[in-house]
Amino acid sequence: MADRISSDNPSIATLRATLEETATGVRIELPEAATDGTTHTVDDREGVVRVVIDEHERFARLEAGLAGDALTIRGVYERPDAARDPREGRDLLADWVEGHDVRAGGSVLVDVVEPGFLYGLRPPGETAVYEAHEPPSSSLQDIAAGLGDGE
Repeated sequence: MADRISSDNPSIATLRATLEETATGVRIELPEAATDGTTHTVDDREGVVRVVIDEHERFARLEAGLAGDALTIRGVYERPDAARDPREGRDLLADWVEGHDVRAGGSVLVDVVEPGFLYGLRPPGETAVYEAHEPPSSSLQDIAAGLGDGE
């Protein structure tokens, strides 16, 4: 059984991100501190990670900005393949925004539970509890990625 950890635990770094409106919905702009090589960095810069919203583990793709200095989450999906190719699923981020007291141009909190693997999304002023578990070894990730790509 995985350990449960609260968002106010000192082992969790919390980033204040900006919620931006797009032509097709919303996206999350992570601050530059998320990419500066500190303990709350995103290890693989661009990749699919787990994101907990409303106590449910979902998937998102972290994408580098045009200048390569910031990271963006353009959507949150039920399956990792949909996070890789958004045409494969429905974006749950817009629904999450609608159901919480957050708005485009405002802030959202991104908890770094396990850098490069597990993050949590919550409105400012709220707390969350996460199931903390370690990411699979890189060799298992490579196998899973190969299966997801149809190899």
